[in-house]
Amino acid sequence: MKNVIVWVLALVVGAVLGCLEVGWMNNLFDFIAAVYTRLFQFVAVPTIALAVITTLAVLGTKKNAGRIFAHTISYTLLTTFAAAAVGLALFVLVSPETLPQEMVLKGNADVDHNLEALSYYDHILGVIPNNVIQPFASGNVLSILIIAAAVGLALAFMPQTENKDTVLRFVKGLQELLYALIRALIWALPLGIVAFAAQLSAQVTAGVIVGSLGKYVAVILGGNLIQFFIVLPLFLVARGLNPLKVLKAMSPAVLMALFTKSSAATLPVTMSSAENNLKVSPEVARFVLPICTTINMNGCAAFILVTSLFVMQHTAPLDITTMLLWLFIAVISAVGNAGVPMGCYFLTLSLMVGQGAPVGIMGIILPIFTIIDMIETAENVWSDSCVCAMTNKDMEV
Repeated sequence: MKNVIVWVLALVVGAVLGCLEVGWMNNLFDFIAAVYTRLFQFVAVPTIALAVITTLAVLGTKKNAGRIFAHTISYTLLTTFAAAAVGLALFVLVSPETLPQEMVLKGNADVDHNLEALSYYDHILGVIPNNVIQPFASGNVLSILIIAAAVGLALAFMPQTENKDTVLRFVKGLQELLYALIRALIWALPLGIVAFAAQLSAQVTAGVIVGSLGKYVAVILGGNLIQFFIVLPLFLVARGLNPLKVLKAMSPAVLMALFTKSSAATLPVTMSSAENNLKVSPEVARFVLPICTTINMNGCAAFILVTSLFVMQHTAPLDITTMLLWLFIAVISAVGNAGVPMGCYFLTLSLMVGQGAPVGIMGIILPIFTIIDMIETAENVWSDSCVCAMTNKDMEV
């Protein structure tokens, strides 16, 4: 509770300082925020790899591993599908209008035309690693997960030898070292929160993040808030868990996600909060959370669906069959999206290019995506926390 109070105070202090519009101070906060983001990204990549390797190496041949994985996948698909369904319901209810043609054409200038050449097949192919170093150097979370799972399962099924024990001791030693670094980063987190809050406050004051596309933005943010405050708590209640207790325990991770806009960068804080605050079994937390960070994208599913429908309606009227088809496409795409900043935006752009839709609309959305991305990432991490809590509850039964 003490840490949460300190973080909230840091949030308020940062917001106030950012509103002062002092040039040198804003530059300093931008630098500090960039440093913190880079440091958390630095520890996030090995955290995912080592957590999955050690857990699968120990549990890979045991019955528990299959149960934990099955529950994780089930809850992930259920919550992601629910998020997309909420977005679809709001889209139909609110019915955002199409934008003027001249505005769409103007938006083309804001779209990175190199990205337009990408297809979803390129996205899938990019996940398949062709060497060990490249995924870690580029921070490709899905590739890292594949490599870690392969190594962990290989260790699990290896005959029990001295060499196997040596490898496992080395990996676990690296993991302990990594957790010591994470504890140090979390101890210094209030300074980072001040910087993140000041950075956002300065952007709003300067008019960088202003304006909206009205009904479209209302659908996106409304869907995220309904999923965050109503749907996910209902999942927790159904499993006999107190949503307020879970949210209080995981609030450091949710706050961190709000500012970093990266589920992967937030993972060290998410794991620490789950184990130390929520008292989730390390066996469960270190297995579930790295997987959820990679595939459990509630906010992304809603964004892909609503944005795709919003863009495609400028080409032709949408019928209910098309909307339902894109509901499933959005869920599958979100599961395959990496937890990195603007990952949903780039993935949606690729999908729209494949459909021949007017991608200039994506350029119009770009200036307001910062706010959308913040809220979506916080929702993603909150959903990860819920899946972890529910899976831990199931393992206790």
